[in-house]
Amino acid sequence: MRKGPKARKGPRERLDSSQKAYMGIRRMLYYKELVPGQKIACRELAERLEMSPTPVIQALKWLEIQDFVRHEPNRGYYMAPFSLDEIEQIYELRELLEPSLLVHAIANLDGKGEKQLKEALDAHRSAVREFYLKERLFKNTEFHLALAALSRKETQMRVLRNVFDLLFLKYGGNYLPLSSLESVDREHEGIFDCVISRNLKGAQEALLAHVRNVKGQVLASLRQISKEQELLGF
Repeated sequence: MRKGPKARKGPRERLDSSQKAYMGIRRMLYYKELVPGQKIACRELAERLEMSPTPVIQALKWLEIQDFVRHEPNRGYYMAPFSLDEIEQIYELRELLEPSLLVHAIANLDGKGEKQLKEALDAHRSAVREFYLKERLFKNTEFHLALAALSRKETQMRVLRNVFDLLFLKYGGNYLPLSSLESVDREHEGIFDCVISRNLKGAQEALLAHVRNVKGQVLASLRQISKEQELLGF
C-alpha cells in the first residue's frame, strides 16, 4: 500500500520546532558545549538535537540577534568571539541599571516582596560552595533579578535578563576566585539589610559597590587567564 505524501508542517509546528532548537542550543551554552569563537556545524548540531537543520538555522538567527552567534556569508555560523571589552560593558550596564531600580523596588516593597527576596538570598547562600559552580551562579542571578523585579519595571527587567544571559550563557559566568565567595555573601546580606530597612541611599551604595567589586575581580581574573594563554601560545 502506497503511503501518501508527508503532511507539511504548519507555522505553529515550525515555530515549536524552532523554539525547541533554541532552548536546546541554550542548554549547550549552559554546559559549555559551544564556546566563544567556535564554528557551528549546522547539520551536526541538528543531529545532536535530533531535528532537521531548518529549525536549527532559525534558532541560530534568533541567537544572532541576541549576539550569541555571528553569521559570515558563504562561511556559516560561528559563536561570537570572546571580548573582555564586552564583559566590561556588561558590568557597566549593571552599574547603571540595577541601582536605579532600587527607588521603585523599595517603594513597592511589601511583606510578600520581603519574603521573596529573603528566599533568594538564602538560596544563594546555601548553594554549593566547594567551587563557584553553575548552581551558585544562577542563584546569584536569581537574587539580583528578585531584587530588580520588586521595581515592577518590565522593560528594564527584560534588559537585565538579557544582560545576565550574555554574562552567564555566552561567557560561562563569573571567574571569581574562591576567596571572594565570603565577600559576595556579605555584600548580598548588606544589600538585603538596607532594602528591608528602606534605606535607599545605603542600598544603592551597597549594590553599586558590590557590582563594581565583582567586575574588578572578574576582569582581573580574565586578564590573568588571557596572559597565561598567550605565554602558552594558545
